[in-house]
Amino acid sequence: MTKKAKKMKNAVSVPAPAKREMPAPPPVPVSTLAPAPTVKAQPSPAPTPAVKAQSTQAQAPVAMTQRAAAEPAKRDLPRPNRVSLEFVKPEAKRVCVAGSFNEWEPESTPLSPAGNGRWVGDLAVKPGRYEYLFVVDGQWLPDPNAKESVANPFGGRNSVLVASE
Repeated sequence: MTKKAKKMKNAVSVPAPAKREMPAPPPVPVSTLAPAPTVKAQPSPAPTPAVKAQSTQAQAPVAMTQRAAAEPAKRDLPRPNRVSLEFVKPEAKRVCVAGSFNEWEPESTPLSPAGNGRWVGDLAVKPGRYEYLFVVDGQWLPDPNAKESVANPFGGRNSVLVASE
């Protein structure tokens, strides 16, 4: 027999201790529980200006920290403007807006029904000049309330929206 085999033969096997489970604590009566704390609504703080993050990837606005707020801004970025659009067509089932501000993708900017055939929506656009059309149940239509329109390459007219700074 080898030394290793002798050691194994002489080794004593000790069984593992049995696993014991702890009993569950008794249930606490509802009457002894403390009431939940009441939280009062706090007014929302004013929006924080945004700064551009320093990276080579696509950028999203980042909230300023206290340190950054103390330093002067290196470059003023254009702030998005809020523009409200309204379209009236009582028989419409779905109304969207497509334009140069959303890569002409109507699905990305649906309008909401506001009753009495009115459809409304808000856009956040940077300062600039944009062309757009309403898409009503698949039909592309200019905005009858637009102050300006231009000819488009399809023989129709695009409405023009100008967002100033």
